[in-house]
Amino acid sequence: MKKLSFLLVLILGLGLVLAACGGGDDKDSKDNGKEDNAGDNATSEEASDFSVAMVTDIGGVDDKSFNQSAWEGIKAFGEANGLSKGNGFDYAQSNDKSEYVPNLTRLVRDEYSLIFGIGFELKEDLQTIADQYSDTNFAIVDDVVEAPNAASITFKEHEGSFLVGVAAALKTKTNKLGFVGGMDSPLINKFEAGFIAGAKSINPDIEIDVKYAEHFGDATKGKTIAATMYDSGIDIIYHAAGGTGNGVFNQAKDIKQNDPEREIWVIGVDRDQHEEGQIGDHNVTLTSMIKRVDVAVQDVSTMALNGEFPAGEQLEFGIEDNGIGFATTNKEAMTEEIINTVNEWQEKILNGEIEVPSTRDELKEFEAAL
Repeated sequence: MKKLSFLLVLILGLGLVLAACGGGDDKDSKDNGKEDNAGDNATSEEASDFSVAMVTDIGGVDDKSFNQSAWEGIKAFGEANGLSKGNGFDYAQSNDKSEYVPNLTRLVRDEYSLIFGIGFELKEDLQTIADQYSDTNFAIVDDVVEAPNAASITFKEHEGSFLVGVAAALKTKTNKLGFVGGMDSPLINKFEAGFIAGAKSINPDIEIDVKYAEHFGDATKGKTIAATMYDSGIDIIYHAAGGTGNGVFNQAKDIKQNDPEREIWVIGVDRDQHEEGQIGDHNVTLTSMIKRVDVAVQDVSTMALNGEFPAGEQLEFGIEDNGIGFATTNKEAMTEEIINTVNEWQEKILNGEIEVPSTRDELKEFEAAL
C-alpha cells in the first residue's frame, strides 16, 4: 500500500510539473510572436487591431467625385471587416491646404494603422509626415512619395478620358466640346490630353475649349465657366475638377430646365455621376470617366490588414486592371452604337494599337499623326 501511494503521488507530481512546463512554453511562444510581429509590415494584423483613415483634399468628403469615391472605398473596407466610423475607420476634412499637416498629424496621434492622403496636393505634406513618423503606414492617391513606409497609388486617367472623348465626339451636334479642369497640373493635364485625343480620333476638326478653375472646391467658378462655354455653342463639357465640377452640372441642369428640348450634356469624373445630372424627367450626364479610387483604397487597406502593405511601391491602375472605365448608366444618351464604338477603341488601347497621350507635348505628336 505504501508503495502504491508513493507511485500515485509521484505520477500526480510529474503531471503537474509537465502541465506547468507546457503552459509556460505556450505563453512564451505567444509572447515571442507578438514581439516578432511588432512593426513588421509583412505580418497580418487582426481586424480588431487595425484602423484606417484618410485626409481629404479640398472639396469635401461628399464632393460627389474624388474624395467621396475614396471615402466609399474606406467605408466598404471597414464594413467588410466589422469596423465602424470612429472605431476602426474615419476621415479628416480639409477645407484649406493649411489643414493638411494638422489633419495628418492628428490621425497619427490617434494611432491609425494606415493613413491615406487623397490627392496630389497632399504630396509634400504627406512626404514630410511619413518621414517623421516611420512607424505609421501611409498611402497617397494620385502622386508618388518616396518613403519606405508609404505606398503610391496612381491611375491611367488619360486612357479613360480618351474613351469619354470618343463618346463626346460621337454625341455632339455642334462639334464643339469643353473641358473644365480643377488645377492646371500634370495630373489634370492627363485628363485633358486623353479627352482631346479621343475626340479628335473621331473627328480631327472638332473644336475643344479648355479652361481651368484653379480650384477643386469652387462650384460657383465651375458654373460660370460652364455658362460661358454653353453660351458659345458647346453642347458637351467634360470636367475633371472635383467639387468645382458640381457647378458645371448645376449650369447644365439650369439650361435644361429652361429649355427641355435643348441637347446639352456633362461628362462626369472619378465615379459614375449619373445622379448629379438628374433634372426632372431628364438627365444631363452623358457618361462618366470612372476612376476606381474606391477599389484602389479598399485593396491597399486589405493588403495592409493582411500584412502585405506595399511599402515603398507605386501601384498603377488602368483599363486592364478594371481601375479605369466609362459609365453606360444613361441608356437613352449612350446608345448601343456609341457604346460599341467606344469599346472598339478601348480594345485598341488594350492591344497596344493606340498609345494614349498623357501630356500636352504627347498630344501634339498624337494630333500630328492623325
